[in-house]
Amino acid sequence: MIAKLTTFQFHKIVFTAFVLTSQFLFSQTHKKDSIKGEAIKTVNIYKKNFKEIIPAQVLQGEELERLNSHSVADALRYFAGVQIKDYGGMGGLKTVNIRSMGSQHVGVFYDGIQLGNAQNGLVDLGRYSLDDLEEISLYNGQKSEIFQPAKDFGSSGSIYLQPKTPTFTGGKKTNLLIRAKSASIDLFNPSFRLEQKISKRISASFSAEFLQSDGIYKYRYAKKFPDGQQAYDTIAKRQDSDIHAKRFETSINGTLNNGSWNVRGYGYISNRGIPAPIVNGRFGARGARMSDENYFVQANFRKKIFPKFETQLKAKFAYDYTYFADTVRSEYIKYAENTYIQKEAYLSSSNLYSINSNWDVNLSGDFQYNTLNADLRNFSYPTRYTSMVALATTYQWNRFKFMGSLLGTFTFEEVRKNKRPDDRSEWTPALFISYQPVKIPELTFRAFYKKVFRLPTFNDLYYTRLGNTYLKPEFTHQYNVGFTYQKKITNSFLKAFYVKADGYYNRVEDKIVAVPTQDMFRWMMMNLGVVEIIGTDVNLQAEMMLGSLKLRPQLTYTYQRARDISNPGNDIEPRDTFYGNQIPYTPWHSGSLSMMADYKSWSFNYSMIYVGERYDGQQDNIQYNYVQPWYTHDLSVQKKINMVGHQFKVGLEMNNIFNQYYDVVLNYPMPGRNFKLILNFTL
Repeated sequence: MIAKLTTFQFHKIVFTAFVLTSQFLFSQTHKKDSIKGEAIKTVNIYKKNFKEIIPAQVLQGEELERLNSHSVADALRYFAGVQIKDYGGMGGLKTVNIRSMGSQHVGVFYDGIQLGNAQNGLVDLGRYSLDDLEEISLYNGQKSEIFQPAKDFGSSGSIYLQPKTPTFTGGKKTNLLIRAKSASIDLFNPSFRLEQKISKRISASFSAEFLQSDGIYKYRYAKKFPDGQQAYDTIAKRQDSDIHAKRFETSINGTLNNGSWNVRGYGYISNRGIPAPIVNGRFGARGARMSDENYFVQANFRKKIFPKFETQLKAKFAYDYTYFADTVRSEYIKYAENTYIQKEAYLSSSNLYSINSNWDVNLSGDFQYNTLNADLRNFSYPTRYTSMVALATTYQWNRFKFMGSLLGTFTFEEVRKNKRPDDRSEWTPALFISYQPVKIPELTFRAFYKKVFRLPTFNDLYYTRLGNTYLKPEFTHQYNVGFTYQKKITNSFLKAFYVKADGYYNRVEDKIVAVPTQDMFRWMMMNLGVVEIIGTDVNLQAEMMLGSLKLRPQLTYTYQRARDISNPGNDIEPRDTFYGNQIPYTPWHSGSLSMMADYKSWSFNYSMIYVGERYDGQQDNIQYNYVQPWYTHDLSVQKKINMVGHQFKVGLEMNNIFNQYYDVVLNYPMPGRNFKLILNFTL
């Protein structure tokens, strides 16, 4: 134990050295300027003109308002390569999976700092509204920018949620936006955002939102015989998806000489029904209840110290409280009523040095503390300490661009009961490259390889009568090749055209799954096998002008073959019946189509989501487990009106206009046709 503690202390010392070094350099630079008495000129933050090797899929500005989306999860459906798991209704859990590698392999970053959940590794995207977001971007692999925390290098795919930054036009010092939404699912959703200019360099914002809905909507329930034939179907009403939630957020933003800083606070409080699966003709309000409180405070400081050196510090503290009451009772399952409390502290230092105009290097160090308390019997009360060190570089040679990174992750854990797992340390590399032909500057080819590992969550390791402290981390290997072509056209109906296509091969090893033991009501966690994913993502966009009418069509398409190849069999053990089968809930084909149109003060939008055939949570690809394709069509119209120098906007949405009944997750039916009215007033 002493040796292990010493190793852990060494990681803390290394990280502390990063922080102290950057602070020492900053203090020395500041002192030197004051001694000379020279005036420090205000310039923009130093940023290399380095075009991204791996371009992101981006939704921003008014696009987010017009995609008939309420939460972040709804908006992400329009990205290629993304699968959303939606457990139905307003209160149901909503998680994201990128290229079939698992939701725990997706890093979700809010204002540059990751949203964490050490308990189960999932981020409920239904908690995050679009009202305060300026941009949503999705990266496969990682950002092409190396000036970022070490933690940003540790995900197989990343989603960045960028909140709005206050901007003021003319002599304005105050901006106020008031919004109200009402929908046919008894939705009442008012919100406001206030921005205030405090001084020439400092501004602040505060926003709040209230959401209430009884969650009642009609759905269709169909039951099949084991041979796949239809037994019966009926129309019923979902009764256990109500929600009562409050969100508030505040931030202070400032600029420095050659730098910037901000501090942000966030809170989310909800009491909601967790929809139960509709099985065996049980249609009543029998889902679970959950109350949660989520708070975090985070800060970011960025400063160019020398012409070739820039440093960045990030810090965060998060507190999450969850009360869960499962109302399902049976002779096997007792009434469950549990409370969970998570705490997280995070600190990061990133340091960028420009060797020359074509070559940059970055050294980042992160430290994170996680703990989980629960009122479960014989609970282990785990605490995890994680240190991360990342070395990354970018280099440009003529029309070639290279980016490489090496991430070291070191963890140490303490528990009160049960066997404590061994300390873990892993080094994972990544390499990215792009090339732009001389004769076709609009065309860019790219490729990357990245290795990532995922630690088992606290639930995987320590959940009472289920966790397994001997679990090994999951590993992913990602290979990607692709190209981007974009061209602007003048004196034509077609003003711009963009196409992005990627082919990829992913391999997930030591996948962590839950398997039954001696009975179906007692499960345990195991490392069980390998998943192989081959896929293609395509994204097409264009911009057209027809007189005063502006058109912006967008098309995405994804093909994925994600197979379980865990047990090919041998002379002693026969291979699994599901060997080579498509993994659950991964469609072979999926995509989206949207068309935005602007005419004077009017805006129109049509969007369609398609998810092809797939199989449910059972591993065998047999007729009984087959899930039919589903699709939705949505329409919206907006009108801008100027009232006494202020802007008033009215929007009307019709979602699922053909009233299709479908399940994203089997037995969790989604709403049929519904309407929404949105009113915006800007002061």
